[in-house]
Amino acid sequence: MSLAALAETIARRKGADPDKSWTARLLASPEMAAEKFGEEAVEAIIEAVKGDRDRLVSEAADVIYHLLVMCAVNDITLADIERELERRSAQSGLAEKAARDQKSRG
Repeated sequence: MSLAALAETIARRKGADPDKSWTARLLASPEMAAEKFGEEAVEAIIEAVKGDRDRLVSEAADVIYHLLVMCAVNDITLADIERELERRSAQSGLAEKAARDQKSRG
């Protein structure tokens, strides 16, 4: 499944019955969606440190799914994220990071 197809599936779950869809349940609870994303991110970090490639692939898929759900809760689309990545690609990663760091301090 492509990221675009996954994002479309998540978007279609908005308004679905939370008793019948895990995605709908997450979409109905911003706190739960954020918590699940955090849990999955930690699990991915653990697998990366352990060096278990197969488990990391699995956890990375969970992270991406939960990130897209958390973003959907906040009306952020995959297209929004892609535009931001495109904007950032116009400069070096180090320059972009320095600009974000300075912005967060000021």
